[in-house]
Amino acid sequence: MSDENGGLICAVAFDGSGHGREVGWNEITAWKPGDGYMWVHLDFRDPNAVNWVRDNVPDEQAAATLLADETRPRAVAIGDSLLVCLRGVNLNPESDPEDMVSVRILAGPERIITTRHRRIMAVNDARDEFARGTGPRNIGDFLAFIADRLMHRMGPTLEQLEDAVDRLEGSILEGEDGEKPRLDNNPELRRALGRVRRQAIELRRYLAPQRDAMNRLQMEQAPWLTPGHKARLREVSDHITRFVEDLDALRDRGAVVQDELRNRISDDMNRTIYVLTVISAVLLPLGFFTGLLGINVDGIPGSKDMPVAFWLVVGGLATVAAVQLWLFRRLRWL
Repeated sequence: MSDENGGLICAVAFDGSGHGREVGWNEITAWKPGDGYMWVHLDFRDPNAVNWVRDNVPDEQAAATLLADETRPRAVAIGDSLLVCLRGVNLNPESDPEDMVSVRILAGPERIITTRHRRIMAVNDARDEFARGTGPRNIGDFLAFIADRLMHRMGPTLEQLEDAVDRLEGSILEGEDGEKPRLDNNPELRRALGRVRRQAIELRRYLAPQRDAMNRLQMEQAPWLTPGHKARLREVSDHITRFVEDLDALRDRGAVVQDELRNRISDDMNRTIYVLTVISAVLLPLGFFTGLLGINVDGIPGSKDMPVAFWLVVGGLATVAAVQLWLFRRLRWL
């Protein structure tokens, strides 16, 4: 990006027909109310963008929000304008979807200012629509369009989370090919479950307040926000509500799978300890007899006078072991 356009990601002048023309700083500076609609999209960390916002946004709260490093989804009316902060899934390369990117919006009757630092695909969708001549026709349309595109791009991410939970449930609860997997030797399974639960929690952290922000937008009385715009925003709010409910369900399912995984691992450990305990119980009397008689290969009592003494001792010990096993089964220990 050249210094001439530093901080300006894009700016579009549109006339209400769906067509938009990208402009630069000169056209933005020369614009005034009555010249048509103007969309200005900035990188809030660039000094040129910071200076322009401070010079052209008289409300201090709005200017501070447009330039803030961190924001939470919210909506507030400022005069005849609306200040809106929204979040979308992070679809940038080598990024985690739950590390949601934010867009700040100051929408007025004829001009809308948006700021971001990391790329937001929904904003690129708006540029493409203007280039095709099918873009938003006014400020209310633009606000509803951005909210709608942010919501739709969340859908595939949530579907991937649901598929991941389904696979984990299949691996842990049913196992593969009807056999239970060795969970204690499968740390990757546990890491995958923890990762899915963490993603669901992080996504819900921002989607819940975003749902509240969309509900708040429907109640605002901005003169340029028509009932048609509010109906579209209400549809977006309903979808986000469903997403929040789905994330709650995913979180609960993850907790159930985590509990089952913990119980299965505990059962495997108890079963192993049980087997070792039975073996120890069987060998304990045998060790007592051999220790009591001081038996070794050359020192078996009577071995010098009776060549079969070794086998008699072995047979006696085997009989003791058999009696022990019978007694354990009789006591239902086995």
